[in-house]
Amino acid sequence: MRPRVTLKLATSLDGRIATASGESKWITGEAARLEGHRLRAAHDAVLVGVETVLADDPELTARLPGRPVDQPLRVVLDSRLRTPATAKLAVGGDTLILTAVTPAAIGTAVVEQVDSEGGRPTPAAALAALRRKGVASVLVEGGGQVAASFLRAGLVDRLEWFRAPILLGAEGRPCVAALALENLAAAPQFRRVSAEPVGDDLWERYDAVR
Repeated sequence: MRPRVTLKLATSLDGRIATASGESKWITGEAARLEGHRLRAAHDAVLVGVETVLADDPELTARLPGRPVDQPLRVVLDSRLRTPATAKLAVGGDTLILTAVTPAAIGTAVVEQVDSEGGRPTPAAALAALRRKGVASVLVEGGGQVAASFLRAGLVDRLEWFRAPILLGAEGRPCVAALALENLAAAPQFRRVSAEPVGDDLWERYDAVR
């Protein structure tokens, strides 16, 4: 059985994760970001693409005030091993880099070659690698290409969507890249299970319709 996949999105009202220049800190407010850390703490692994690493240099740790947290495994999909050895997630802590090329040392991270398609590790291969490491749940945090690849593969079980009350326009970067849909019937379908304010933002939860 594959790990359960949750896709977390933090966007503007029009579904953008950054301005055209790449500015993204911070679209959502402090309360929404705290819930994001709780989501990290509730999953065995947190996964991003290398573009997120290069743009934001994230730690991908769960940071909750007042108490220690068991940290999730940090996972990077990095087709050509562009993760810098000085990246925050490549130094200290448990990090797994999944690549389409021959593995090479990157900081203290574990680097593993997995099956690829079009020069990119496939979502199915990534989940298989995580399952071998005992991961039962993974939180996918971006970016848009990674989100789209898991959606195209039908591997997203839940959406956790935080929407900020701002608009970034068509030039902003979308939260989901191209899905290459042939028709409306092919669109991934979800059922909303809750919606609640969190600070000034809206937190929506959706389960996949299989």
